[in-house]
Amino acid sequence: MKAFNWSNPYPTMRIPVFARNVVSTSHPLAAQAGLRMMLAGGNAVDAAIAAAAAITLIEPVSCGLGGDAFAIVWDGKALQGLNASGWSPAAWNTDYFSRKYGVNAKGLANAPKRGVDTITIPGVVSGWAALHERFGKLPFEDLMAPAIEIAERGTAVPPVVAQKWAAAVPELKDQPGFAQTFMPNGRAPAVGERFVFREAAETLRRIGRTRGRDVYEGQTAEAIIAHIQAHGGVHTLSDLRDYRPDWVTPIARRYRDYTLHEIPPNGQGISALMALGILDQFDLRSLAVDSVESQHIQIEAMKLAMADLYRYVSDPRSMEVTPAQMLEDTYLASRARLIDPARATTFTPGMPATGGTIYLTAADESGMMISFIQSNYMGFGSGVVVPGTGVSLQNRGVGFSMDPVSPNVVEGHKRPFHTIIPGFLTRAGRPVMSFGVMGGDIQPQGHVQTVVRMVDYDQQPQAACCAPRWKLNRDFTLDVESTMRSQTIAGLQAMGHQLKAIDDPYMDFGSGQFIWRLSDDTEDGYVAASDSRRDGQAVGF
Repeated sequence: MKAFNWSNPYPTMRIPVFARNVVSTSHPLAAQAGLRMMLAGGNAVDAAIAAAAAITLIEPVSCGLGGDAFAIVWDGKALQGLNASGWSPAAWNTDYFSRKYGVNAKGLANAPKRGVDTITIPGVVSGWAALHERFGKLPFEDLMAPAIEIAERGTAVPPVVAQKWAAAVPELKDQPGFAQTFMPNGRAPAVGERFVFREAAETLRRIGRTRGRDVYEGQTAEAIIAHIQAHGGVHTLSDLRDYRPDWVTPIARRYRDYTLHEIPPNGQGISALMALGILDQFDLRSLAVDSVESQHIQIEAMKLAMADLYRYVSDPRSMEVTPAQMLEDTYLASRARLIDPARATTFTPGMPATGGTIYLTAADESGMMISFIQSNYMGFGSGVVVPGTGVSLQNRGVGFSMDPVSPNVVEGHKRPFHTIIPGFLTRAGRPVMSFGVMGGDIQPQGHVQTVVRMVDYDQQPQAACCAPRWKLNRDFTLDVESTMRSQTIAGLQAMGHQLKAIDDPYMDFGSGQFIWRLSDDTEDGYVAASDSRRDGQAVGF
């Protein structure tokens, strides 16, 4: 059993939850939807699917029926990964975007941030179905029941969701179907106001009856394509019908006595593994947990990892180097030697040797654990909502590059660079923690910061979750949370870190959910944490 320090030195109203069966999500009703499935005899995967379906309705800013998903499952014997991120329509390429949107000063095609030409094929429902087919115990239709009830009766909008909903309205109010669905009474719902999402209820029933296929070749599929094409998109029914999620082997990196597992590219989880591989060269435990010196070394390691991330990661079929080459011991040791313990450095990509997200997690008393994440991206995704279906569509197409020489260049039936990542921690081949930190670019950074706090500094999961975070922006400027000590902030600035306040009302500093297995004996159960940066809750029995 891990010898945690069970105190929590950070301001929070959250306490860790101990139970043999647990669900932790960013909304209490989603956590309870998952718990209902466990009480009905379902397992952790059943709970996760029910919670995921429910949260598309109660946190629609972050996810929807037209989003993407990833999962890592401990099935009792081994870890299995699922990539349910969608591919681009067959007709997309750089010529398509340059003809439609022109070119910029660099001669590259322009691309929109929202609207129909940002929508890739939604993978989330296919992900639910794939997880259920392999691991589920209860009938798939039963898992949709809590979500259907929420859709028909409605729920009061909580504070954080209301804030992020209102922030998205000015940009998205004119997108096809958005105002009709997400602006009842001509505005975003206020805190405590009931939001009813009846049009999603029948779609969820069809999803339940068809094990998800309705979204890809049924009534919902036809409605999605008709709506997109009516507003200038080039998506086709075959783009939907031919899509399937992929079962993948998680990639891993040892850190101290533990091993962190992530989904392989096209996701950004590899950068968390790289950063920890670099940090493994330093004795962080000899430095105080919230000291300038410790935070500086973690930031520099993350900068090195992100430099390679943005240069090399794409759909694995088009990557110039392999994940194994990016995680090679000698390479990461050479990157670690670039860190100056006293000064911030601007790093460039290395050369490996060649050869909205919501996050939720559940674990049950049989030992099954699932780390699951789904997203529409950037708050409501594309902003496009299919009338009469409750399907809000993501905008993951913005993850593509318009540069023909980039491994991430836009092409037909290709997965874009993806930000959402589930995490999983093991020790000596045994499961330890299912966890994730949602919120765009903060996700691998949040994985690194929380793992370091728990592994190096023995902070219990809720304390590690509540601790102040920093966030590197893509230009390597730094945001720091207001709760960080003023001495630490001043020290980072003195080292040359450039602080820059980014107006990011949706993603901010992320939000995590954590389930830590207390021992190898499942009778000892788990300890769960839920991030106070969202309206979430950890529940159990």
